[in-house]
Order: sequence, then structure tokens, then C-alpha cells
Amino acid sequence: MMTLRHLTAAAALAAVGLGLATPAASATESRRSTLQESVDAIQKTGTVAVVAQSTGPDGRRYATTGLADRATGRVARATDRFRIASSTKAFVATVMLQLVGEGRVSLDDTVEHWLPGVVDGNGNDGNAVTVRQLLNHTSGLFNYTADFPAIATVAGFEADRYTTWTPEQLVGIAMRHAPDFAPGTRWEYSNTNYILAGMIIRKATGHTWQQEVTRRVIRPLGLRDTSAPDTSSRIPGQHLHGYSDFGGTGPTIDVTDFNPTAAGSAGAMISTTGDLTRFFSALLGGRLLRPAQLAEMKTTVRAASLDPVWPGARYGLGLMEIPLTCGGVYYSHAGDLMGYTTRDGVSADGRRTVVLEATGDGASDLSTEVAQNALIDTELCAAGGK
Repeated sequence: MMTLRHLTAAAALAAVGLGLATPAASATESRRSTLQESVDAIQKTGTVAVVAQSTGPDGRRYATTGLADRATGRVARATDRFRIASSTKAFVATVMLQLVGEGRVSLDDTVEHWLPGVVDGNGNDGNAVTVRQLLNHTSGLFNYTADFPAIATVAGFEADRYTTWTPEQLVGIAMRHAPDFAPGTRWEYSNTNYILAGMIIRKATGHTWQQEVTRRVIRPLGLRDTSAPDTSSRIPGQHLHGYSDFGGTGPTIDVTDFNPTAAGSAGAMISTTGDLTRFFSALLGGRLLRPAQLAEMKTTVRAASLDPVWPGARYGLGLMEIPLTCGGVYYSHAGDLMGYTTRDGVSADGRRTVVLEATGDGASDLSTEVAQNALIDTELCAAGGK
């Protein structure tokens, strides 16, 4: 099977032979064309719009396709904002690890230490769950979004799309259920973990997780199109509209306006491909965390339940580790919220980053996921892998 590297080289040689371009110019143009082809392939699986950015030592490239707004017919642009969903967790974990580096929080602290009585009942015990287990999803706590009609059906969403939820209410949903397993014995993704992490950040600092993410990450990096909203239901500025039928539970509706407290510190943030590129590059490049805390973030456990989408996936502290087909791994944190899908990949040194956003539900099978993963893998492997 011919790799992108082979295709790029062949295109460059052909162009030189015809006197059409220099090798470097042709290689750059070929990679830009390949990125566009990958974006088009994602849209063909059933998404409404796709925007992508691929960045490395050789420069920055963008590709877009589809409509940002079906009602007006406005086409998607590379600078459009969108809801990043669970990619928010990488920001929240970064803040928590900064607090660890400052000696204000320990990864071995229990939830009970910081939030007395919050994790309790039905077999739940805050004394048995640590901050580390929250961040790497080994707590065993029930995922509150699995029992949350507001994001499960068209009717449920329309009934509660503007409702304000407190973190305590969201955790309370999880506490109605027994733990899925004893803390530290398995891995299973649970949004409840990061709601609790946001609550601990507030207890440790006296400020909300939104304030701390803004002060410690957004402002220092100059992420002008990134925000950690509180109760505002609107996406400010030029943005992508999200569309979903919530698994066929009703007609496809525009889900753009949405009170983000339903996702909170597990998934409320808004950003762009450019800002996410800057964030992940800075994070893996060592500009946000001390070496010891970055090493903790990259210390992973096997996440076998992610295998259907990311075979061989592992999970650290707010950071996924995904194998590359060309060898080595990349780091990431995906985000999925009704109408929005965020995917990203960054090399271990932060020098190569790929970020893409797709709107709409995509395919009912895994073909959209496969196409998204292929784009990231192709871009990172073509840039040198590892």
C-alpha cells in the first residue's frame, strides 16, 4: 500500500519532470491536496461540515468542506468556532496538574478529602477514590450522561436545552447508581470524574474551573477564540452549527444553542482548530506543565473499551495515547457532543498537530470514525510519525 510520503515524493518528481514546480512547492501542494481529500472523505460519510488544520515544522495547512449553517447556506471556514465537548478534559487536567506541581493538590488525595459527603451512597465511597483515578477514569463511578435525558433524545434536549445544572446535580445523578467497579481495578470512561475534578479545582483555588482554565491556559497562550462558558447558551462569533437527531429519536434539529452547564468541566468549552493546535502544541511541548507533571499526564493505562474506535488505545491524565500505523504513538483527547465531533492528534514533542471538527451525526456505523482517524494518522505519519 502506497503511503502519503510515497505519493508526495512521486508528485514532486512528476512536477519537476514537467517543469511545473520545485520539489518543495510540489510536496507542499500535494499534502494540501491530500488533506482536502481526507476532509471530503469524512463529509461523504454523512457529516454536515468538516474543518481541519495540520501543523508541523513545514508549516500550516487548512481544509474545509460543507455548510457552517444550513439555514443561511454559509460555508464552513477554517476559523469557525465550535463546541469541543470532551476535549475540555485536557484543559481541566492541565489545571489540576498545575495545582499538583504547586503543591496545592496531590494526585493521591481522596475525593472525600476535598468534597466531603459528595461521593456517597449506593456503594459509592469518596474515601476510596483518588484525584488520579478521576483524571484517568479508573474511579469506577457511574457515568452520569448515561442517565441524562437532556442529551439522549430530541424531546429531552428540547425540554432542557436552556436548563442550568449545578455540578452537584450532575454528580447526584451518578450517585443514584452503584459504582461500575471497585476504584483502581478497571478502566471505563465516566464524565462524572471530570465534574468532580472541576469541583475540586474550585475547592482548592476558590475559583471556578472556568476561571482557572481562563487564567492559567487561555490567556497565557493567547487563545482568543477559546472560551470556558458558564451558563451562556450561544457560541460567540463566527461558528459552526451543530445538527443531530439523537440516534433517530426525532427529526434532525439545530442543537447549536445549548446551556453548557449540562456538560460542565467534562465538556463545556468552545474553541477553533487553530486554538486547539496552539494548546496541544504547548501542552506536549512542555510549556504548560513541569516535567514531572507532564510525565504523570502521559503515564497511561490500557483503555480496551475504546478499541472499536481506537485499537490499542491507552489513557493517561486527561490525555489519550493512540498507536500510529507508521510506528510510535500520538496523544489526543477526542470530544463528542450532540452535533459536534472533535478529533485531534499531536506528536509526543508537540511539534506536529492535527485538529479536525465535524458537525452532524455522521454515519450510523464506524465509517465516519474510520475516516477521521485516517486523516490524523495520514497527516502525522506523512510528517514523520512518532
